[in-house]
Amino acid sequence: MNLSTRKVVPTPAHIVELERLGDEIAKLSAHLDAATARLLDLIREFDARGGWGNGFASCAAWLTWRIGLDPGAARERVRVARALGSLPRLAQALAHGELSYSKVRALTRVATPETEERLLEVGRAGTAEHVERIVRGWRRVDRIVEARESTRRHRSRTLHVCQDEDGMVVIRGRLEPEAGAVLMKALEAGREALDQRRRDVPAETPPDGLPRTGLIIADDPPTLGQQQADALALIVETALHHGIDPGAPGERYQVVVHVDAQVLADADAPGQSVLEAGTRVSAETSQRLACDASRVVMRHDPAGRVTDVGARTRTIPPALRRALQHRDRGCRFPGCRLPFGQGHHIRHWANGGPTTLSNLAMLCRRHHRAVHEEGYQVERQPDGELRFRRPDGQLLSQVPPPATVPTDPVETLRAQNYARGLHIDAQTSRPAWFGECLDLGYAIDVLHPLVASLRDAPAT
Repeated sequence: MNLSTRKVVPTPAHIVELERLGDEIAKLSAHLDAATARLLDLIREFDARGGWGNGFASCAAWLTWRIGLDPGAARERVRVARALGSLPRLAQALAHGELSYSKVRALTRVATPETEERLLEVGRAGTAEHVERIVRGWRRVDRIVEARESTRRHRSRTLHVCQDEDGMVVIRGRLEPEAGAVLMKALEAGREALDQRRRDVPAETPPDGLPRTGLIIADDPPTLGQQQADALALIVETALHHGIDPGAPGERYQVVVHVDAQVLADADAPGQSVLEAGTRVSAETSQRLACDASRVVMRHDPAGRVTDVGARTRTIPPALRRALQHRDRGCRFPGCRLPFGQGHHIRHWANGGPTTLSNLAMLCRRHHRAVHEEGYQVERQPDGELRFRRPDGQLLSQVPPPATVPTDPVETLRAQNYARGLHIDAQTSRPAWFGECLDLGYAIDVLHPLVASLRDAPAT
């Protein structure tokens, strides 16, 4: 008996069939990933060109409405599509079916043009689980580096104020980014206030013949540095005059609009529509603000003097507002569904529209503006349903019509991929992994470019 002879047992037919089925799953999955790459290219172009701007707040909101994606999944598609615009190697690997969408989605959370190539090798070598673990480790390093940088910036904050020999006060300092941003916005507001004051004060001609502005500032046009100095002085003086406490949020953010009744009823009618500071706003804006706001009616005589001031009332009473929120449960604009919003009078109360539940609809701030100021229209049908139209009159349905699907979508997908020169088989997306354990610490040490700087940094 020859013991060295190996007996060959034919593979059972059901095993052969299962292997064929497994190869078919792998091939079709790679085809789907290649098609996903094309989908992401289209989303990126659509997003960049603002195709979603026909009443939707974002490209993700449009995707949720148009193709029925979950809002979170839609935001993730847009994020990945944007990221792949600057990551051509990862985009190509997905387009060729070499990497799955799951791997690419994870890698785009941390990849940059500088680290893309090494992370591409991670995607090719490991499974989706390996990629997720490495990305989580990578992000932990990023957070440590960011935390150390934030601590360093926080400790380096400083402000020095001293008086020079000629009595001028010298200010020099470093502020944290968020504090600096607030300061720059405050200086910008101060410059605008002073510029407005210069325009409002008429120039006078004193005995020496030189024009004067009447302000305690230089008479020549001030430089930017001088404007900054004047603005800072105004900010400090205002803070001391009104107190450091900014006050209750409700009072701080209250907007007062003075608008004539005829303007509310007809945007083309003559009359005022101005903010309290005198800045004119469009009649459509005033109509939107008046839809759901506190209202005070003031009567004037022919000379413009106030003769009567009514009590402040809510356009939509609290009880009716609760009923409106319970019925609509958020913005009713197609594809939005934000859980909060403003009450919109379908027929404006200034035009005789009643403040009743049937004449009200909940709209978020973005879509309330779209209806009043961007030409969108809304009307309630006899059956109680709302109908929205775009500015061109085209109906904007709550549920868009489904896309046309070919009789054999799988074969159509394969044919499209083959027509693009893609040669996909059961091994196209197979990772180069032989079952060994992942040494995550070693992988991050080798891959992440900032690990060495963390290792060499002194302990804090």
